[in-house]
Amino acid sequence: MKVKLFIILILVISLHYHSSAQIKIRVFANQTPESAVFSITGGEYEINSFTGNNLTVKKGTLIIISKLREKIAVKVMNEKGFVCDSILFTGKTGNDSFSLRINEKTPVRQFYSGDLHCFPDLTTLVFINIPDIETYIAGVVKAEGGSGKNIEYFKTQAIIARTYMYRYFDKHLTDRYNLCDNTHCQAFNGITSDSLIIRAARETAGQVILAPDSTLIISAFHSNCGGETSSSEDVWLTGQTYLKKVTDPYCLASRNAKWQAGISLTDWLSYLKKNGYSGKTDDITLLNFSQLKRLTNYRIGDFTIPLRQIRTDLNLRSTFFSLYVEGDSVIFKGRGYGHGVGLCQEGAMVMASKGFDYKQIINFYYTGVFISDVKNAVNYEVN
Repeated sequence: MKVKLFIILILVISLHYHSSAQIKIRVFANQTPESAVFSITGGEYEINSFTGNNLTVKKGTLIIISKLREKIAVKVMNEKGFVCDSILFTGKTGNDSFSLRINEKTPVRQFYSGDLHCFPDLTTLVFINIPDIETYIAGVVKAEGGSGKNIEYFKTQAIIARTYMYRYFDKHLTDRYNLCDNTHCQAFNGITSDSLIIRAARETAGQVILAPDSTLIISAFHSNCGGETSSSEDVWLTGQTYLKKVTDPYCLASRNAKWQAGISLTDWLSYLKKNGYSGKTDDITLLNFSQLKRLTNYRIGDFTIPLRQIRTDLNLRSTFFSLYVEGDSVIFKGRGYGHGVGLCQEGAMVMASKGFDYKQIINFYYTGVFISDVKNAVNYEVN
């Protein structure tokens, strides 16, 4: 009993979760912008260059931001330009929004709400958006799940996104922000105007998924499981009690349920030999491989190679495939799309369309979990 209490105490001390109404997200994190145009699309903003001369600007104002060696050059429309170390745009009305257009070979423009902090770092400008948490969650749901789905699916995706956010809230703390906007954290392309997604985020505000020990789970998900999800220990180094195999009949007719790919027999034999296969090659039927249930390895006699390695090396959609030699070719007939762990998005969409609510969907894909307010997580602290 003392050991269990000690473990829980360590979790409380080592993992810090926040009740803050805002979150810091590095946007355009996978790009290296040297300049950008900040345009106010709603409300008004105070510009703080930390030099003692703040400026308030209103809707329609354009501000050009450029990297100037180790500083930032700023030009506000109809105002004199200036140079500073960093700059903070703070919304003043509570309903403030802006667009940010970064200037690269392929310019990109995205829309955000809340505040924006910008500072130089080596060869790039760093942009940190500071939105309301539930506005951020709605943006993640749009980026990760698209539009035009049932609200129960959107609620499911919102809770998954929120669980991830709180579990990894301090992932980039040493970089001066919480999370980035690409798949290294969660995809986030700015605010969404989809009223159903916004409603789903608001109606599930604060709700997260907890493991039986009341810790925030690893809320893994993927596009399509092909009829059976993967246990986490078959894909990653460690397993989780709530990430176990689940037979999923709901995704089988969805877009990503089946796929096919091919490689020449010569290239496949070369690939196997490169990875240590030294057996016979005169009977090519020995190369055939059938996978009716998810396995972890491709096997020929005593030779094995992890399926996840084959998937990575050959850029296949999943590890859930069978393999057949047909003439001079090797054909991969696969099922599903993604790593297969946790929630199957296309299966969840079908479940929602059939009348299942978000709680039923989450409990179908994650074993032994429960949905609760984040404040009930044992590794959560209120600031």
